[in-house]
Amino acid sequence: AAPTRVFAFRDARWVPDPVLEPSAAVRSPQPVPLVIDNGSFQTRAGWACPDPAVPAEPLLRFRSLAARSRGARGGAGAETQVGNDLGSPEPLRWLLRSPFDRNVPVQLELQELLLDHVFQRLGVSSQGCVDHPIVLTEAVCNPLYSRQMMSELLFECYQVPKVSYGVDSLYSFYHNRRQNWPCSGLVISSGYQCTHILPVLEGRLDAKNCKRINLGGCQAAVYLQRLLQLKYPGHFAAITLSRMEEILHEHSYVAQDYIEELQKWRCPEYYENNVHKMQLPFSNKLLGSTVASEEKQEKRQQQLRRLQELNARRREEKLQLDQERLDRLLYVQELLEDGQMDQFHKALVELNMDSAEELQSYINKLSLSVEQTKQKILQSEVNIEVDVVDSKPETPDLDPVGSEQSLEDVESINEFEPLFAEEQPEVEKPVAAVQPVFNLAEYHQLFLGTERIRAPEIVFQPSLIGEDQAGIAETMQYVLERYSKEQQAILVQNVFLTGGNTMYPGLKARIQKELLEMRPFQSSFQVSLASSPVLDAWYGARDWAVEHMAREEGWISRKDYEEKGGEYLKEHCASNVYVPIRLPKQAPRAAEAPSRASGTGNPSEQA
Repeated sequence: AAPTRVFAFRDARWVPDPVLEPSAAVRSPQPVPLVIDNGSFQTRAGWACPDPAVPAEPLLRFRSLAARSRGARGGAGAETQVGNDLGSPEPLRWLLRSPFDRNVPVQLELQELLLDHVFQRLGVSSQGCVDHPIVLTEAVCNPLYSRQMMSELLFECYQVPKVSYGVDSLYSFYHNRRQNWPCSGLVISSGYQCTHILPVLEGRLDAKNCKRINLGGCQAAVYLQRLLQLKYPGHFAAITLSRMEEILHEHSYVAQDYIEELQKWRCPEYYENNVHKMQLPFSNKLLGSTVASEEKQEKRQQQLRRLQELNARRREEKLQLDQERLDRLLYVQELLEDGQMDQFHKALVELNMDSAEELQSYINKLSLSVEQTKQKILQSEVNIEVDVVDSKPETPDLDPVGSEQSLEDVESINEFEPLFAEEQPEVEKPVAAVQPVFNLAEYHQLFLGTERIRAPEIVFQPSLIGEDQAGIAETMQYVLERYSKEQQAILVQNVFLTGGNTMYPGLKARIQKELLEMRPFQSSFQVSLASSPVLDAWYGARDWAVEHMAREEGWISRKDYEEKGGEYLKEHCASNVYVPIRLPKQAPRAAEAPSRASGTGNPSEQA
């Protein structure tokens, strides 16, 4: 039998980041660099310090998101929460904001909130400024305007002494190839928003031949959410983006041959052995679906007894009121019989009566009503006793006195008899014959079959989601064809995979298969995966910062910023290529004026 593959969603809540106390080695003998991997999915920050007392790992890891609530009316103002302080993204999904457009930071107000969070939680204690050098990652071929705004934010707002910019995937490549650096290779970086193909020649990025695919983990999560919402419309609200990301991270894989893998999923036996069932939260309470017939019968009997007791209580109250009024009327009649006429007439006025005949008529009516009420009370007591013995009420014999009212009461009780008559045949059935309509837990399960491979496949076949782009294989072949055969052979000997979206099982084998199809016969190639695809970018930036801490190479000082502008970049082994802005030179107006004058001064020459 196939093993049961039922998995529960973790729905883990984010734990707020504490305010850390930095070690003394961070500031002495001089402030050490602060490394920030500014990713569109997650921000990672830590110190680049060679001292073993300082952890050589990112101390902060949080989602690059911020939410600003409107605040209560008449109370405190708007509250801004960043990263892990949000707790869970789903309740605030409509309030979440990111500073990134694709993988480029464009909202500098939100970027400032993220940097404030980093500096505060890392315990940067300098007054009025951040006196640590900053190593910051940026996008491949980052637009000059984005770098200019980032440099302006760092130098003008935080007063940092110097900044260095680098590409995250190149830092990861540098961290995994330090022993053989400088080296050449083809870096495939797939992140949350984009996928890049980066050729590296002799340790430097060849920016002219870089290519980007606008697909990543975000698009895969949205595609998976749409697939499951169409498949399970009854659980539309429960299929959230956070849960889809959890499925991608833990239950998805890349098929080595997509069409062949789909054919395997058509086999029922293969489906049963490989399907993953995701259990949604649910409640075990069902309204009346699993209640036994005997319990239903008992509940209805209890309802009937409760109704009878309520009617008996009302009759007793009515009897008590009628009896008190009858006693008062009899007292007034005794005044008439005793000859106390003054008191008799006063009592008649209080009772709103005109004569003794009217008083006698009321006394007769009340006496009859009291007697009838007593008969009804006796009748209800007999019905309750019969119901206890025979489990079904019967109509007792009534005395002639008050027979009409007694029959009316019996008819009101008999209205409930058809309800119980329908249940009588079920009393004889065994309880085991009543089965639930469906398995409630199974109804709240998401069966992941081909969805496990369809979502990651979009980076190889963007047409699955209607994108008119080339996949990784076609883009990789296009990049390789821009080089000579000798350079191609060098590049494919070091194909390097990095980024959070490359952690799918089977992705490395799929890249090897695609290379095998596009490379010449009997040619060799080598594909490797980063030791830690998510964190290697930060580790590489830390390695570079420790090595170049005392050098000028790659650092942009405040003087450089003031002289050459915010878009200025000092290149290094893991940076972008700096392309300055070249504005077309305009002819001076002073030189143009004489030529115009000479042209207009001699009309004969113009003719």
